[in-house]
Amino acid sequence: MPLPTRSEIKPGLRVRIVQKADQRSGRLTEGIVRDLLTSSPTHPHGIKIRLESGEVGRVQELVPAH
Repeated sequence: MPLPTRSEIKPGLRVRIVQKADQRSGRLTEGIVRDLLTSSPTHPHGIKIRLESGEVGRVQELVPAH
């Protein structure tokens, strides 16, 4: 499954990220996007964002709205 591009990620959207410390394990953290930190339209490891909780990581997937 391809990683979401920057244009697909908006503040307020629920996403799953991988944090730097979890890259080896692949553990995902779910949260709401506060800031986009990557300026390029794509990134091979995912667009870097900050969650509303303050955690920083790279977006691996978008969480579909129910």
